Amino acid sequence: MPDINIILVLIVVVAAMFFFISGKLRIDLTALCVLVALIVLGLINTNQALYGFASSATAIITAMFVLSAGLVRTGLVEWLARHIDRLAGKTEPRLIIVLCITIALLSAFVINTATVAIFIPVAIMLAKSRKLSASRVLMPLSFASQFGGVCTLIGSSTNILVNTIATNSGLEPFNFFEFGPLGLVMTVAGIAYLTVAHWFLPKRTGEGEKVDRYQLADYLAELQVTEKSSLIGTTWEKSKVKKDEKVDIIKFIRDDKETTKPPRTKIREGDILLLHGNVDTLIAMQDKYGLEMHAKTRMDDKKISSRDIKLVEVLIPPRSRLVSRTLQNFGFFRKYKSVVLAVQRRGKIIRDRVAEVHLQNGDTLLLQADKGDMPRLLKTSDLIVTNELTELYVRKDKVVIALFLFLAVITLTVLNIVPILAAALIGAVGMVVSRCITIEEAYEAIDWKIIFMIGGILPLGLAMEQSGTALWLVNTVMAPFTDCGPIVVLALLYLITAVLTELMSNNAAAVIIAPIGLSIAASMDIDPRPFLVAITFAASTSFATPIGYQTNTMIYAPGGYRFLDYTRVGGPLNLIFWLLAVLLIPILWPF
Repeated sequence: MPDINIILVLIVVVAAMFFFISGKLRIDLTALCVLVALIVLGLINTNQALYGFASSATAIITAMFVLSAGLVRTGLVEWLARHIDRLAGKTEPRLIIVLCITIALLSAFVINTATVAIFIPVAIMLAKSRKLSASRVLMPLSFASQFGGVCTLIGSSTNILVNTIATNSGLEPFNFFEFGPLGLVMTVAGIAYLTVAHWFLPKRTGEGEKVDRYQLADYLAELQVTEKSSLIGTTWEKSKVKKDEKVDIIKFIRDDKETTKPPRTKIREGDILLLHGNVDTLIAMQDKYGLEMHAKTRMDDKKISSRDIKLVEVLIPPRSRLVSRTLQNFGFFRKYKSVVLAVQRRGKIIRDRVAEVHLQNGDTLLLQADKGDMPRLLKTSDLIVTNELTELYVRKDKVVIALFLFLAVITLTVLNIVPILAAALIGAVGMVVSRCITIEEAYEAIDWKIIFMIGGILPLGLAMEQSGTALWLVNTVMAPFTDCGPIVVLALLYLITAVLTELMSNNAAAVIIAPIGLSIAASMDIDPRPFLVAITFAASTSFATPIGYQTNTMIYAPGGYRFLDYTRVGGPLNLIFWLLAVLLIPILWPF
């Protein structure tokens, strides 16, 4: 029977896994709740509570966000994105190969979410120009970003995290390119798989009428102003109908002509208003405001757009200020002068009271935007316009400096001149001082959700070690497998980590499993390094679900994917990586 501390730690671990998997709480909030629980239960002291935030992993990851932002803001990544068309050829296999190699190379050094955010509209346009469905290229785009992430120490936050756990346990730190040989083999295998089996990639129809795809027909209606209407003589803006009824005006037609400023045009008898809102509300408005349902016409994209008005699809990236906020609280219309018609979330369409929906990373919004306001949408980092190339405020005159600073970080680390933490901080500060990015952009570039998640969850790994929980799990749950030899244990650790990563945060999975790997190695009196490498690779690659990795979530809606598309394509790829890991890790990192 385990002692009380082990039982308490196990309860915290199970509770954390439940909330990470269910998504009932944000990952950063879940991690902070774990931290509070550990303190309250007396499993860590107050000094140890700061272990996660004071960890070198947290500081390095923070610095890498800033370094990546410097490369993006100076236009290097954008330049590659805009010139890839010439290399991509005309065939689908060549396009996949070139796209995957480019993304993998960039993701080895640049935060992959930033890279994928820039390349999503590029990949869609490349596919469109070759008459391919976007779903044929977006999944390889996401997967390739993970291929590259396992090739260097800084390619993934998980790599940095496990390296810190290793050094805190008294092991030698991993070298900058130590993961490279195995990472390159897996990258080549992954690209070969996606190229040879490209026919296996889903063909989802992302084109066609947006009105139909977002099922908007029942949420749009043309209402004609009668002589008894209370709206006559006022404007839609001043009438407060929008506020009271939660209804938006899409078009304003007078004498068969559209007005240029629908909300600000004085309403007259006979005017036709194309409105967007709940169907019951639209029907009730007839009697309430003296309106009459106009002759039923088919609603299509042409009906709700015009020469000056565009229908635009935008994606909410991970670090957007819109995440966890509503359109209403954010002041979306005031900032972007665009009406949100619907929200798509993992295949589910939300059309009712969209202004009150708490938005999530990966949500796609269907907007009606004035062409004159498009630059605002293209230049903001809070949204990704999926059907047009994003226009960044790039500082091309600083690209040489940014590249020099980044190469300096790599050189200082590879040659062991300074520790990776010092090198990363030098590079990050250099990016700001040299004005490659502003201090405000540096703060915006940091994914604070990840930082707080790591800060909150790292003490859990510490508590598992101190309380003996990790050792207890080894002696009870893992005991039958340890007798089978280290390769069997390695295979099992990789498999467990890979499964957890598909269901919850990859960093959290690594923190939970790493102490167990260290304890197993100690009980078997072998080098723990192969186990930590297996955990790192398993936690840094997630192909079988759209929720296992942020880039998978980002491409879900633009690609028009279904949940099982990832399982069908990514499942075999996970199996290939598992077999390669079991075969090669013992050779590259002997026990």
